[in-house]
Amino acid sequence: MSALHLTLLRHGRSRADDEGVHEGRYDSPLTAVGRGQAEALAAYWQAHPPGFEVAFCSTLARARQTAEIVTAAKVPLYPDDLWREWDNGPLAGLPRAEALRRFPIPAFRHDLDPFTAEGGESRAAIRARALLALEGLWRAGANNVLVVSHGGFLNSVLCELTGAERGWFAFRATGFATLTLRRDSPTALLTGVNLAPHLAGPLSPGAATDKD
Repeated sequence: MSALHLTLLRHGRSRADDEGVHEGRYDSPLTAVGRGQAEALAAYWQAHPPGFEVAFCSTLARARQTAEIVTAAKVPLYPDDLWREWDNGPLAGLPRAEALRRFPIPAFRHDLDPFTAEGGESRAAIRARALLALEGLWRAGANNVLVVSHGGFLNSVLCELTGAERGWFAFRATGFATLTLRRDSPTALLTGVNLAPHLAGPLSPGAATDKD
């Protein structure tokens, strides 16, 4: 039976990472470091071709730029709003300390509540969007697909596929996960997480937990 092989790639380092602000829907571009990370991955995949048939990416600049670099116009690339990061409402672009002061984290937030009291996506809306995005890949007809998105949303996708509601999957900048979905089985075979063979040096704790 045929299978769908997915590579889920987080974008490179963005300007918001350097600014120390909440990212989410804040549309910041790649930094020079981020472009270098993407170029290193492009070179690695040039030497070790992954055989992607098609690629999808978030329409936010940091993910779209990463996708354009790593595919190098050699793979059909489809930007899609479904693959954008969580909508964090008024937190987008705010310094973290200011965000915490203005929008304290509640002791409990229902899955149907918005991201903040002043707006943003609910957990239920994020889950629904993750499933719609996956359905689009499933129906695309390709067997080997690259997706370039964001740490938070890629976690939502992996949680839907694996049932790991309380899990968190690390994604460093330009780190990627690989998995296989068989078309005759409900099982998702996760074969790698936070892979970065193109990057030298040890993984710092901060890099392991980047979300946006």
